[in-house]
Amino acid sequence: MIEPEWKFKSVNEDCVNQVAETFSLPHTIARVMSLRGINSRAESKDFFYPDITHMHDPFLMLDMDKAVERILRAISEKKTILIFGDYDVDGTTSAAFLTLFFRSINVESHYYIPCREKEGYGISTQGIDYAKYIGADIFISCDCGINAFEKVAYANEKELDVIITDHHKPDKTLPAAYAIVNPNRFDCPYPFKGLCGASVAFKLALAICEKGGYDPEYAWEHSDVVTLGIAADLVPIQDENRIIVHQGISQMKKETNLGITALQKTGRLLGKDITVGRLVFWMAPKINAAGRLGDASRAVKLLTTQNPVLAKEIAEELELENNRRKDITLQITNDALYMVKTNCDLENENAIVLGHKNWHPGVIGIVASRIKEEFSRPAIIMSLDDVEGKGSCRSIHGFDMVDALRECKDFLTGFGGHPIAAGLSMNSSDFNSFKEKFIQVANNKITSDDLIPTIYVDSVLKLEELNSRMIKFLNAMEPYGPGNMRPVFVTNNLSIDGIPKLLGKDQNTLKFSVKQNKTPFESIGFNMAEHYEKLIQNAPIDIAYVVGENYWNGQRTIQLELKDIKLSKNHA
Repeated sequence: MIEPEWKFKSVNEDCVNQVAETFSLPHTIARVMSLRGINSRAESKDFFYPDITHMHDPFLMLDMDKAVERILRAISEKKTILIFGDYDVDGTTSAAFLTLFFRSINVESHYYIPCREKEGYGISTQGIDYAKYIGADIFISCDCGINAFEKVAYANEKELDVIITDHHKPDKTLPAAYAIVNPNRFDCPYPFKGLCGASVAFKLALAICEKGGYDPEYAWEHSDVVTLGIAADLVPIQDENRIIVHQGISQMKKETNLGITALQKTGRLLGKDITVGRLVFWMAPKINAAGRLGDASRAVKLLTTQNPVLAKEIAEELELENNRRKDITLQITNDALYMVKTNCDLENENAIVLGHKNWHPGVIGIVASRIKEEFSRPAIIMSLDDVEGKGSCRSIHGFDMVDALRECKDFLTGFGGHPIAAGLSMNSSDFNSFKEKFIQVANNKITSDDLIPTIYVDSVLKLEELNSRMIKFLNAMEPYGPGNMRPVFVTNNLSIDGIPKLLGKDQNTLKFSVKQNKTPFESIGFNMAEHYEKLIQNAPIDIAYVVGENYWNGQRTIQLELKDIKLSKNHA
């Protein structure tokens, strides 16, 4: 494994000193604030007190007026609305949110979630046929549709008006839909481009409230569902997303959504602080499990039910399926690791492309993430059958996966996504040609320096600075997430206090205490067993970490969550 490089984030020291002076703060706290662009009282107020009145006008989004006018017409004429959601967490939470919102304002709507294996990604013919079958007047897509040219044409033939709500980057041409609401349209002036599918659906609901005369509380009361989509899609927790997540977490604490509460119970999260991290790692995988190994519409059923018994049943079922998914993922990850070590020439290949016949298409995205992390380079994992291959891609900072796939489009039947995560499909017979071309593209665009993993550090910290004021400040910076990650600190020249332990089923978690002067602090490093040797050399160490808390027997203690360990320079 390549040793990560520690890079200190650059910041204007004059700004840091000004923040320290303005707010009477220690230098470390001032530095963390300045790195997040909080340099004045006004910026501080916006950041620490997210306010729903600071949301942007939804009608700044292109086509929002057309979409709202059409939906209000359907409502006034008592016509049926079909909501079509993608099968991932962002898609299912978007569909669940709109279903709950329309129910709140007494409007009839139905939802349809495609089957991952039979229908594939995006708007499907079966979904359009279902809309027609139930007599729907309009078809609203959530988290997909921006490149669905043929399907939108098919819906138009069936005399269905399609309203696309999406956030994925489109091509220069757009489908012939009635309205396309997407802040990432090249011609859309919307000021915040970081919305996910669920937050675009949320903006649509707020616009319907504004134009239709409904109380916006009908949208805000379901911000907990939107928050799940925002967290799972790893969009920046900044601007409007930060405001929605702040409200959504408060809403979750009220336990008004039976499905979310049931997921908290089965995941043993009730009573614990709700954080974006816990939503991403504990709750989102259960919702994702619905579509990975079975019928994704169960996720919408769970999030929209008013029956506590049904909520409990579905949550327990998804808990079991998620455990089964973990087993399948582990098996495929081990296969993939073996293939990298036996078939890949990492000296001369700056990307990893693997394909196999029996790999479950529902988990290949998770496997791609693991391979990317392990080898610090873009990874594409393909599930192939005799005819077709479906793949999931994960990229590294600075290498745009969608642009790279565009250069290989001659070998693909479809692709789309984000610079860091994307999906693709191809004829299985083209796999080897695609692999060769993609690695060539990666080799041309990625330098050896790009392949060195980097830990970006906010500040050096002395352990004595970890006092109640610092902890209060770090808690006030919640909600954390992309764009507002937990600050990473480095502390140098620490001594080990006591004997380090290896914990967990795989003995892969390090736990030990560190001391600088007097007070020992507990440290934990997940998947960091390979650093154990450094800890038993009786030499000082440097650590990179985020500050967390451990709950045990009702007690909260500070815990340093490790990112990396190095022997101190004068002892290395």
